[in-house]
Amino acid sequence: MMELSDWLNEHSGPKYTWYVKRLSGNDTLANGTHQAGPYIPKDLLFNVLPGLDRTDIENPDLRFWVYIDSHADARQIRAVYYNSKRHKSKPNGRDETRLTNWGGSESALLDPESTGALTVFAFPVGPDASPACHIWVCRHETEAELVEDRIGPVDPGKSIIQPVGGTVQYNLFKEVRRANCWLTPAEIPTAWMEKFPSGAEIIAKAAELQSHSGLMPDQRLMKRRTCEYEIFRSIEEATELPHIQAGFSDIESFIARAQTILQRRKSRAGRSLELHARKIFIEENLLEGTDFSHQPKSEAGKSPDFLFPSETAYTDMSFPQEKLRMLAVKTTVKDRWRQILNEANRVENKHLLTLQEGISEAQFKEMLDAKVTLVVPQPVVDKYPASVQPHLQTLESFIGDIRLLRL
Repeated sequence: MMELSDWLNEHSGPKYTWYVKRLSGNDTLANGTHQAGPYIPKDLLFNVLPGLDRTDIENPDLRFWVYIDSHADARQIRAVYYNSKRHKSKPNGRDETRLTNWGGSESALLDPESTGALTVFAFPVGPDASPACHIWVCRHETEAELVEDRIGPVDPGKSIIQPVGGTVQYNLFKEVRRANCWLTPAEIPTAWMEKFPSGAEIIAKAAELQSHSGLMPDQRLMKRRTCEYEIFRSIEEATELPHIQAGFSDIESFIARAQTILQRRKSRAGRSLELHARKIFIEENLLEGTDFSHQPKSEAGKSPDFLFPSETAYTDMSFPQEKLRMLAVKTTVKDRWRQILNEANRVENKHLLTLQEGISEAQFKEMLDAKVTLVVPQPVVDKYPASVQPHLQTLESFIGDIRLLRL
């Protein structure tokens, strides 16, 4: 079987368009949905399958081959454009595309255990391209990191569309969506233009622009994180795009600049959720050092993301163990949740905040057996299997439990 690095090289270049996402429970069979199959934007499908973009007939379709090269699986699937809404006689009809005939549970793409996996769809493009798609479902986090080393981090619920052989300017900046939090160069503080701001500074700016003080913590977290990402990207474009447009005198300078940008993105992705959680704890009147400790030391060489009520209480062996809590923060948990089991030895039942959109029932049972409780923002809960949802805890609920520790 081909190695991922070879696969990425073979399916890169001007003859391919990539669509990269982490599979949600709605993409796989994890949720038991009858419409299981990955969501792919309609405009992208029209671009890579132009024969599908037509309204002269009702619900046009075509069949093409997909090759899930990561699992040596090939099959012919069906793409259909439900276009009844585009006809005057059916104004309330559908206007959406769907890919079907993936093979059910036999497909690695629909396997519930693939939920959360970073996945690359490589579509051939160009005048001589035949309808097809090569797919790589990352089998573990090491493969996901290899992909993200090339294109930057991909968060749950987000996707990246790239003409892999396009210009650096396109590849780095094209997919950003500008909305309420995008800062123009004139709105960016001068100090930030000279030195890229820290994650905490950007999150504070997001809270200033969109406080969402009337929203519950779960909704506030999700909206703030979208705002923070937009601020980050606007500062990145303002500071980096001039260097890219000016060009490079040699290849090494070009590579160094690209790596700087990608590493900054990875650093932001690695700490963003944790810093948002800290900000919300404070807004919910939890006192740092009294109700929680951020990045404390639990044991030698061990530093969980949060301890409750505090590091001082944790290290006081006379403090009741049943009143201690630990919260780990990981944007995705598919291959990473076991990392928290050796953190905070005095806390038997661990809590883990994540944005991952679903998980297989089998993996969730492993978590239950290991006494790990998932904390999932309310807007993401419905991405989980119905049997799992009652066992999840929302951020609001978790904060409520922390308040009870004061009693």
